[in-house]
Amino acid sequence: MDIEKVLASLDLPRKVRLLTGSALFALHPEPEIGLASLKVSDGPTGVRGAELRGGTIACVLPNATLLAQHWDPALAREVGEVLADEAAAQQVHVVLGPTINLHRTALGGRLFEAYSEDPLLTGVIAAAYVHGLQDKGIGATPKHYVANESETERRTASMVLDEKTLREIYLLPFEIVVEDSAPWAIMAAYNNINGIPATEHTELVEGVLKGEWGFDGLLMSDWFATKSTAASANGGLDLVMPGPGGPWEDKLVAAVKAGEVAESVIDDHLGRLLLLASRTGALGEQRAWPQDLPAPDSEVRREQLRRFAAGGMTVLKNSGVLPLRDSSVALIGRHAIDTVAQGGGSAGVRPPHVISIADGLTSRLGSAVSVVDGVEVRLRYAAPGPGVLKDIRATTYDADGEVLASREMEIAELAAYGGWAQGASSIEVSGEVVLDEPTRMLIGVRGFGDWTLDVAGGQYATLLAWANGIVEEALLKPPHWTAEVVLSPGDRITARVREASALVGLITQPVPRAPADAIGAAVRAAREADVAVVVVGLTEEQETEGFDKATLALPGEQDALVAAVAAAAQRTVVVVNAATPVLMPWLAQVDAVLWAGLPGQEAGDAVAAALLGHIEPAGRLVTTFPRTDFDALPLIPSNGELVYSEGTAIGYRGATDPLFWFGHGLGYTTWEYGAASQSTVDGVIGSVSVELTNTGERPGREVVQVYLRPAGEPVRLIGWAVADVAAGETVQVDVSCSRRVQRVWADGWQPIGGGEVLIARGLGDVRVTLPADQE
Repeated sequence: MDIEKVLASLDLPRKVRLLTGSALFALHPEPEIGLASLKVSDGPTGVRGAELRGGTIACVLPNATLLAQHWDPALAREVGEVLADEAAAQQVHVVLGPTINLHRTALGGRLFEAYSEDPLLTGVIAAAYVHGLQDKGIGATPKHYVANESETERRTASMVLDEKTLREIYLLPFEIVVEDSAPWAIMAAYNNINGIPATEHTELVEGVLKGEWGFDGLLMSDWFATKSTAASANGGLDLVMPGPGGPWEDKLVAAVKAGEVAESVIDDHLGRLLLLASRTGALGEQRAWPQDLPAPDSEVRREQLRRFAAGGMTVLKNSGVLPLRDSSVALIGRHAIDTVAQGGGSAGVRPPHVISIADGLTSRLGSAVSVVDGVEVRLRYAAPGPGVLKDIRATTYDADGEVLASREMEIAELAAYGGWAQGASSIEVSGEVVLDEPTRMLIGVRGFGDWTLDVAGGQYATLLAWANGIVEEALLKPPHWTAEVVLSPGDRITARVREASALVGLITQPVPRAPADAIGAAVRAAREADVAVVVVGLTEEQETEGFDKATLALPGEQDALVAAVAAAAQRTVVVVNAATPVLMPWLAQVDAVLWAGLPGQEAGDAVAAALLGHIEPAGRLVTTFPRTDFDALPLIPSNGELVYSEGTAIGYRGATDPLFWFGHGLGYTTWEYGAASQSTVDGVIGSVSVELTNTGERPGREVVQVYLRPAGEPVRLIGWAVADVAAGETVQVDVSCSRRVQRVWADGWQPIGGGEVLIARGLGDVRVTLPADQE
């Protein structure tokens, strides 16, 4: 289709109308030019669709750090292909991912959604993911451009950093993904960069992204991020999301007529939008959506997701207890029973199921496993899990009390914002409790609003006032109210809320046990088993969009639980169900630690496969683990500014004695590195070759990592290669090294000379050192 001709057929108001979304996750159609409504969806680890809660059932993949721990671009491409199929099944044209901001500090709340602390690793993995999506006709949207490494005051804070740091670290993943995979869209961030909003940063958008790198795709805003009319339009932003409403529409038409914005600028924005629509099959002849794609719970998808999860898990410590052999196992911990599959916020997806670690390990070992609940891990109560309530229903009412809509629900929670319930005057949620006998239960509600609750012949009322109007707080940190009530089989809980904000839900669960009682039961079980497997971790309270962490410590009394079990058990394995670093005061007391991440819907089967060695947990860390909270960079802006005072020395580049180094991972075999050589062209290392021997008794996967330690500059990863090697076999591994990280920014790019080349199993286990200038 001739886009220039299409542009000429539209008047200014119709052009501008197309540059703001029509809904939360959709764009306006324009039938006269053959433009369909383009659909977008959040989707770094699953394609959620248009509903914030309780929408279409879709695959929940392992989180981004767990996928990146494979260090395997081929697997990242396969992940993109799965997400492309998931998008096509929902007739979604554009997936809002991958997230390629960096792990600047382990306290970042949204790190689970981003790949790593290293710009090269992040960029290469992201480029492969983009190829996987776009080769199947689904647009990718790398985000958030740029320097969006924290969530605190994210809509207003200014990230203060020098050009060297910006170019070498934070822009680099975007440069790689633009030049290597040509994404069809990119998302601009909420934050300011050196005082200028990302949505109107002419220098970084028109100068670098669209100018230097030649990006020909569409730059969209993050949701509600656009802060101006003329400045954002002139600064290079192409699309304001969501809509309708916002700072463009009629205001932008007026700005053009007033001469503040040239109509040629509007034409450029719309041309990019039409190109995106053309690429995704929403312009001209409409694409035919496939009808025979694997279901989210099909065996082909389950096999892929198990492999994605288990293979990226990382063995941090192992005295020989792993993989588990014929043993009786005491499986202990709340995360074993209520395994966390995904993080919180816009990445949240409704899965077909989540396999708990208890179910996954029991399905393989049967009666050899005894399962014991652990201590509480949440500060805020969650919606009831499967099987707690049945016949769940949500009903919306208008101001006169007339029913607007009524739906059966799988969970007793829904979004009052951005979904089918939006605009209702009041919302009712109810469900019948599933019990065999009368039981004292904790019941309640969660979400801002004016509540009444009827249960077991009693009525309660509470007002959970929403004072600040912050959507993130309403959606991601909803307040709760609870009471203890004796419930009988068949009792129904009915809650009704007026003036609801973003989230509406019931709370129904057993009354929590005292920590001492839970730890006592765990200790007794540990004494009777050959091996105690303690599952600890974080929840979406800590790993979420919208909020950062105040500490790296595990919540609740989980550290005390591990220490008590380790003192009682013959052997202790700790499985950490978290995506981002945690403190481990018990590390010296336990025999093994498996870093399991947020493993997605097949979580329990994947963890079982890793523990038993059915799939080698061959992952390597993508984040440096601090020893204490004080070793992590702070994230609280001062006077609206967050200064990146560490410069380019983030993560491993600035670490001296971390708990675990970037790149660390033991797998299930041992490795010997032999003779090594390198090739150098024009002072830049082109490749490194090393002899690698699997000296263990099992086949294994090694990630050969190559670092450059230049004089006067921080060490940096310059290349890596993944090798699958049989037991006893020796192979030659060739590692291609990137020129992009063998340069520094000083009024333009300058090459790095001299220093050392490190061939390593992570920076804590360097095996070969070569001079960088060796030919």
